Amino acid sequence: MRSYRGMSPLTTATVAVIDRLRVPVQEMDEQQRHEARGSTYPTRPPQSWVTGVADPAVGITYGTAPARDGYEIPLRIYRPRAIRDAQDDVPVIVWFHGGGWVLGNVVNYDPLCTFLAAGVGAVVVSVDYRLAPEHPAPTAAHDAVDATTWVAAQSDVLRADAHRIAVAGDSAGGNLAAVVAQVVASSGADWIRHQALLYPATDLTMSSPSIDEHANAPILTRDSMLAFRDHYAPARDYENPLLSPLFGDLAGLPPALIQTADLDPIRDDGSRYAVALREAGVEVRHTNYLGVPHGFASFPRVSAAGAQHRWELVSELRRHLT
Repeated sequence: MRSYRGMSPLTTATVAVIDRLRVPVQEMDEQQRHEARGSTYPTRPPQSWVTGVADPAVGITYGTAPARDGYEIPLRIYRPRAIRDAQDDVPVIVWFHGGGWVLGNVVNYDPLCTFLAAGVGAVVVSVDYRLAPEHPAPTAAHDAVDATTWVAAQSDVLRADAHRIAVAGDSAGGNLAAVVAQVVASSGADWIRHQALLYPATDLTMSSPSIDEHANAPILTRDSMLAFRDHYAPARDYENPLLSPLFGDLAGLPPALIQTADLDPIRDDGSRYAVALREAGVEVRHTNYLGVPHGFASFPRVSAAGAQHRWELVSELRRHLT
């Protein structure tokens, strides 16, 4: 039975409806997974009151980046219309969506990605990496690295300063952003200036105490986590840093913002990663938002944390990119 204790009445009502409307990933067959991946949020009330809408002041275009195996990784590119076409000194944010490496799509992140583009004054590139179980690990990690590396060489194409990059993402996307930061740092490159990790999954061994504490939480449960992991990492190479960045080399990484949800099973994945980064000498700002579950960034208008988390996210990205 789901536990909604600790949330405000509005947040409780909203996430209860979300839970009732969704099929848990552990109960999905292949067709249901594909349908879920293609499902997009309505852009009209009342649903848009929960998820928000794309900022019309931000233009959306498309592109692709080459993967190491020849695949063309789709990209969704956001640029504020107020930034002149000839202006090329704006930074770049590379975004990775959540969904347990199994679900999710780039379109549902239009509200957040346009908010970041307008708020930071940046070009945002959202990476449509390949999903499991059709493409198990480390495919998503390789796509994330390959897309980011390609973006870093595309200042002319993006009309931006692609050597001032932040990597960012939520949940599984936060995992991929952390992995990319590690891989790029290990190459000696210094063009990633910041990493913004929203309730990131950092330890696929599932050793965080919060997993048992919030095993039946709304939005994400322990059973769902196990199903996501089984789809993504059937080889069970859980301590591989490409899967679990907590076990990677953290020295010399760019500064990080880590935002966690207090009622989230993977809350401690984020807090443990923050501690590990600090111990490695990395500048970290970690904020644990009370009274919200996993995924709260996707329904910013139904919790008191929504506005605060977005203000903090934009402020930290601005500070490190501009």
